[in-house]
Amino acid sequence: MKGLGKILRYLRNYKKYAIINVIANTFSILFGVFSIVGIIPFLNVLILSQNAQDKQVMFTSRPEFHFSGAWVSDISKYYMQLLTNEYGVQFVLIFLCIFLIVIFLLKNGFRYLAAYNMAPIRNGVIKDLRNEIYDKILVLPLSYYSAERKGDIMARMTNDLTEIEWSVMQSLEMITVNPLNILLIIITLVFLSPHLTVLAIILLPVTAFLIAKVGGTLRKSSSKAKGMMGTLFSMIEETIGGIRIIRAFTAEKIVHTKFREENDRYTAIMNRVYRKTDLASPLTEVLVSIVLAILLYVGGNLVWSPKHILDAPVFIAYVALFSQLVPPAKAFSTAYFNVEKGLASLERINKILHAEITVTEIANPHPINAFEKEIEFKNVSFAYQRGDAGYALQDINLKIPKGKTIAIVGQSGSGKSTLADMLPRFYDPTGGSITIDGIPLNELSISQLRNLMGIVTQDTVLFNDTVKNNIAFGMKNVTDEQVIQAAKVAHAHEFISRMENGYETNIGDRGGKMSGGERQRMSLARAILKNPPILILDEATSALDTESERLVQDALTQLMTNRTSIVIAHRLSTIKNADEIIVMQSGHIVERGTHAALLSQNGVYKKLYDLQSFV
Repeated sequence: MKGLGKILRYLRNYKKYAIINVIANTFSILFGVFSIVGIIPFLNVLILSQNAQDKQVMFTSRPEFHFSGAWVSDISKYYMQLLTNEYGVQFVLIFLCIFLIVIFLLKNGFRYLAAYNMAPIRNGVIKDLRNEIYDKILVLPLSYYSAERKGDIMARMTNDLTEIEWSVMQSLEMITVNPLNILLIIITLVFLSPHLTVLAIILLPVTAFLIAKVGGTLRKSSSKAKGMMGTLFSMIEETIGGIRIIRAFTAEKIVHTKFREENDRYTAIMNRVYRKTDLASPLTEVLVSIVLAILLYVGGNLVWSPKHILDAPVFIAYVALFSQLVPPAKAFSTAYFNVEKGLASLERINKILHAEITVTEIANPHPINAFEKEIEFKNVSFAYQRGDAGYALQDINLKIPKGKTIAIVGQSGSGKSTLADMLPRFYDPTGGSITIDGIPLNELSISQLRNLMGIVTQDTVLFNDTVKNNIAFGMKNVTDEQVIQAAKVAHAHEFISRMENGYETNIGDRGGKMSGGERQRMSLARAILKNPPILILDEATSALDTESERLVQDALTQLMTNRTSIVIAHRLSTIKNADEIIVMQSGHIVERGTHAALLSQNGVYKKLYDLQSFV
């Protein structure tokens, strides 16, 4: 249970509710104990009634106090005898019944008050955890998402958080309510009969040991099940995203079989998890019942012994009170098992929360609100993993003067996109440095650095929102006129105007209601509205048909005017007018120059150009 503190630390923001919960539960437990001990005077009234019929007087003076259950029985007999003589048996019975009703009302009233204050704790802790995970997702490096399944991340934010919710509630009750309940019951049991309680204290630890033994294997099984749930989430996400390809290749049976096999494995391990969890309650009840049976035998002998060691009403109250150990003991064991499951979920969540953030900002970064001179790559090298022998980039030296258009070409996997991604600090160099106006990127404010750049990629990223909000994404105080003007420059205004609600039309998940060319022009409108001094175009037209490419290329030409542009392109015909073309191969710059100069060199660029011309 060393990990229990990891869960309980999330309660620090809800101390007020936790304190009220503990106090209310304490009073509920106290009144619960009183309700059981209240059996003693009720039984004594019946005994007194019988004695009265036999004309026996039990007490002539108030019994002196002594620490035992016998005194409780005697003092209750004394006062019941007085009340019975004064008001009669019927009055005393009615009084005791009303007294018990009040006790039960108070017990359950405080119990509800405790539950009432548990609600904001449960929901608040999950809210804080969910916010913390989401905030971490926003700052994790892109390399993290290359190694992790999106479905598994979603499973951690849903199923694992639900498991934590139950663990927080159960753990709070486990370390406060249940032990306190058990402690108060045991203290009362000691008061009623020290002999029987010593025997119980000897037997109960055996029960606790057996429960802990069974629960020890639960966390491992639960952790494995959570990982498999993440795999299922990923398979579902991939199926929905690739449903067109699945159907095109008639692969429904293949993916169906794969999913069923994974789902069967998950079901099998969850069966083991639930069986172990569900074993807690019956195992506890059986073990406590065995202890209770032993106490019944020993206690019965104490009542019937010639020395009259134990009073019969006290023994009945003792048995009734000891039976009340079963619910908190069962709750304790169930809470223990749930906490073990919760800790397995917490470990998975902590893999996100404790993931290394490789792109960080220094304490006092240089402000940068404008781009004045040039961008320079100095001996830049990059590997996706530290110590990786396979460098994606190596020995890159490149200057990009303000206002120039630099094109980057090369085969797939040559490092073009990686080079461009380092400029907005999606990745940091493994070696060397990148500067803007002579200042290293890692000394600049990340948000201000990225505000200088507009990025248009081949895979257009749009959100399930209105056209207007997608174009104005990330920008504040944007007017409708500015959005419309940006759309006109991007040749998007015409098709947006034909939509049902114009700029207020919801475009669906990832812009699924629009064609590829329309989505790309929307993305361009976003970049135009941002009006950045530096523009990064990553194969922005490679996935478009001829007509859409012409419209997008025309918009790009307007967008690139008077801007510093870095253009990654497969279609070499689109970059003939670039001020300089950088040719990359296996992470190195192998050629550089203008279109005409590179063709005259008859090298790598000439081969790429001839291949496209031939096609």
